[in-house]
Amino acid sequence: MSDRPDLPVLPAPESGLFLTHFLVVRDVARSRDFYADVLGGEVVTAENPAIVKAANSWIIMNPGGGPTPDKPGITLTAPEPGDPVSAFMNIRVADIAEFYARAKEKGVRFLTEPLDRKAELRCYMQDPDGRLIEVGQATGMLRGVFADPPAGSGTG
Repeated sequence: MSDRPDLPVLPAPESGLFLTHFLVVRDVARSRDFYADVLGGEVVTAENPAIVKAANSWIIMNPGGGPTPDKPGITLTAPEPGDPVSAFMNIRVADIAEFYARAKEKGVRFLTEPLDRKAELRCYMQDPDGRLIEVGQATGMLRGVFADPPAGSGTG
């Protein structure tokens, strides 16, 4: 953490670690504003990179780019429409109906309204680059009720 009051508080622990999420985005300002507004986050730095502190996490955003000396052979790109999803952000909320209504008012696109999945109420939204974000509220799991295993998983 910074000893200088004129510098922002950054995800730089004095001991241990912070887990942050780095997102490659097409439009830094649009994504920064989305995460700050929808998640009620604080913009820590506006660009190079943009950093938003949201709840107990940090979201770092920058445009993509080619290989660098510390990541040779790696190119960073924002997701393209239709790309398979291999990872997504998972947001847990206390009141999914309130979050859903507030986010819809802000123009957020949801795939469905919140659905009862036995263990939780859950829905998915997308960020400006189409990145999938799960929003869930624990319900049944708090009473020991969990979701059915996925079809064809051979469990259960």
